[in-house]
Amino acid sequence: MEREEFLSVYRHSLAHVMAKAVIEVYGKDNVQYAIGPQIEDGCYYDFLLPRPVSDEDIKVIEDKMHEIIKRREAWTRKEVSRAEALEIFKDQKFKTELINDLPEDELITTYNTGDDFIDLCRGPHIENSQELFQAAFKIKNVSGAYWRGDEKRDQLQRIYLFAFPSKDELKAHLQWLKEAQERDHKKIGVQLDMFMFRDTAPGMAYWLPRGWIMYSQLMKYSRELQLKHDYSEISAPLINNKKLWLISGHWAHYVNNMFIVPGVTKDTSAEDKVTSDETAVHYDIEAEDTMAAKPMNCPNAMIEYKRTMHSYKELPIRYSEYDVLHRKEKSGQLNGLFRVQEFRQDDDHTFVTADQIKDEIKDVISIADEIYKTFGLTYRAEFSTRPEDYMGDIESWNQAEAALKDILDEKYGEGNYEVNEGDGAFYGPKIDLQIKDALGREWQCGTVQLDFQLPHNFELTYVDKDGSQKMPIVIHRAIFGSLERFIGIITEHFKGAYPFWLNPYQVAIVPIREEHNEYAKKVEKALKEAGIRVEVDYNDINMRDKIKRFKNMKDPYILVLGNEEAAANEVSVNVRGSNQQVRNVPLDRFIEVCSKLNAERTLELPGEF
Repeated sequence: MEREEFLSVYRHSLAHVMAKAVIEVYGKDNVQYAIGPQIEDGCYYDFLLPRPVSDEDIKVIEDKMHEIIKRREAWTRKEVSRAEALEIFKDQKFKTELINDLPEDELITTYNTGDDFIDLCRGPHIENSQELFQAAFKIKNVSGAYWRGDEKRDQLQRIYLFAFPSKDELKAHLQWLKEAQERDHKKIGVQLDMFMFRDTAPGMAYWLPRGWIMYSQLMKYSRELQLKHDYSEISAPLINNKKLWLISGHWAHYVNNMFIVPGVTKDTSAEDKVTSDETAVHYDIEAEDTMAAKPMNCPNAMIEYKRTMHSYKELPIRYSEYDVLHRKEKSGQLNGLFRVQEFRQDDDHTFVTADQIKDEIKDVISIADEIYKTFGLTYRAEFSTRPEDYMGDIESWNQAEAALKDILDEKYGEGNYEVNEGDGAFYGPKIDLQIKDALGREWQCGTVQLDFQLPHNFELTYVDKDGSQKMPIVIHRAIFGSLERFIGIITEHFKGAYPFWLNPYQVAIVPIREEHNEYAKKVEKALKEAGIRVEVDYNDINMRDKIKRFKNMKDPYILVLGNEEAAANEVSVNVRGSNQQVRNVPLDRFIEVCSKLNAERTLELPGEF
């Protein structure tokens, strides 16, 4: 049995053991058990219980699981009819609902764990509990979960379980989890005073001065790089009439994820009008003046392209855009900067001819190579093909998919990338770039999407060599993806100790006493004139307190200035991550090193000058 298959059976079986344990702890008549699938690092099971699961309960449930395993109970699979299944689970409303929702010809199976626990399940499972003797597991946490994800249904308690084949693997995973928690961008963002969230704007970050400096540096880097590749930047309205989204197809495919401002209809026959000149006003998303905040930039780019006739000589036309986007998410899906409702992308829509597709996408991937290398990130490519709700004709889709496949085969080698069948955008296939962080986690950031549909919907054309009008093809492209999400990723990747060029403040200055403030001001001015971001503490407080505060903010360099430094026009440098102080560094030499770090955007932080 392959490891993944083994882990699936192992973890799913432990979910059954956990369900049996919960029933024995709380009493059969007090437990409604729903579903218990395996997941990446273990499993979970959803329950409706008479009271919240406490910390004390968790220990009792774990102990009961070990006790059940030691019983060496046999596991028995049985095929049953729908009527038999409904009789077996007549007191379990969630199981009854699942059975009633099964297709008429569905094979229904149950699994008995010993003589006193039975579950509705397809399996497969172990044959005897003794196979779990070496099981290493730990209850992770308990959270709320609505039945079938519907907030109008029962709210259940979801008990998560870490499950691994050995104690060493569980221990390693718990250590990894501890490291991940220490890198949590939500915690670090608060510690470094970079961003915050408030319930007045759920899923929308308040960027504080330090955080906005970093945000701006990312956009500056992106803009500089795109300028070298002949991109033009545009901006467009953030709110558009729904007719734009009807043309683009987003209204049909994305309306539930859009923030909508309903239009107005007037009822001249309303009984509650105050005078004969007044009418009752009703807000209605079907009204012609309904507006929506844009979740994507692409329709606006089509509008800007269409403003004039274009020649084949002008193509490729590359429209980059950093406008604010809004996408409506369920409150339970929001997660710091990783899942937000307001964000910006390093977005681009490039208009090309058919014979320019290959070179253009190769250039996009070269930009991705450069950007990810700058952050020390590696990535792999995924190819996503036509989804079920696709827009357009099959021939165009086949052409687009063949073009992307050829590019991937040439760049990475045939078979050296993952194919996700049916996971493309509704308007075209795509290449997604999955980056890997310091903990080995993968994140989808970059995307390259080939689109034959929106140009058709917006009736875009260009004049070809022979004077005929042809339709351009659009390449949708982002490298960072959501800047919010990318900042969250690199915050956890670097644990808040960002590269020098990106750090909000690069140099902190600590005059030892008040009489050293004058020299500190001279150093501050020289650094700022060189384009180096500086913060200074001129307060008459203990020098160690100043240094500690700047260390907590993870500033790369802290300069300590006293009599010797002022007399020699030098600085003493505390280097982030080191307890050593580098003394007698000429100010000009220090500025030269910092300027080079900014110009080259290097990852390393020199400790020698």
